[in-house]
This record gives sequence, C-alpha cells and structure tokens, in this order.
Amino acid sequence: MRLFRMAAVFALLVSPAHAQAPRFSLGPGDAPTKTQDELDAEAAKEKAYKDSLRKIPDAKTSADPWGNVRSDAPKDASKPVKPRTKTGSTTN
Repeated sequence: MRLFRMAAVFALLVSPAHAQAPRFSLGPGDAPTKTQDELDAEAAKEKAYKDSLRKIPDAKTSADPWGNVRSDAPKDASKPVKPRTKTGSTTN
C-alpha cells in the first residue's frame, strides 16, 4: 500500500512537468495553411496599418514638457560641461 501511495505522488509531481515539455515537429505538413480569404484579410490589415502610419504628423514641438516652468532657457547640449572642483570643507 505504501508503494502505491509513493507511485501516485510521483505521478502527480511528474505530470505537470511533462505537460510543459515542448512539442517537436518532424514533418513539414504540421503547419496550418491559410486560405485565400485569410491572406486577403491579412493584406488589407497590413495596408490599413501602413496608411495609418503615414497619417501621423511629425512632431515639431519641443520635447521638454517643463520648458514653460523654468525661468532660464535650456542649456546648449553641444558645449562640453566642465566638472566642478571641490573647494573648502563640506558640512551638512
């Protein structure tokens, strides 16, 4: 009886791992083929997607959402920034 219980527990523990194993395909006929209607619908969707991408205007506004809050103009990023040197003691 004890052996039967151990076998049942082992079977329950192994079965979920077995269910997650990848399925290997050995033949080329396993892939489902699409019908002509499905191909036409897919082509129409692709064309509609590309047309919608063409309708999006180019962003010409500033990418700085806090620009109107700042009091000074943004610094030029092309100028190199010198590192600040430490002078004196630092107290917190």
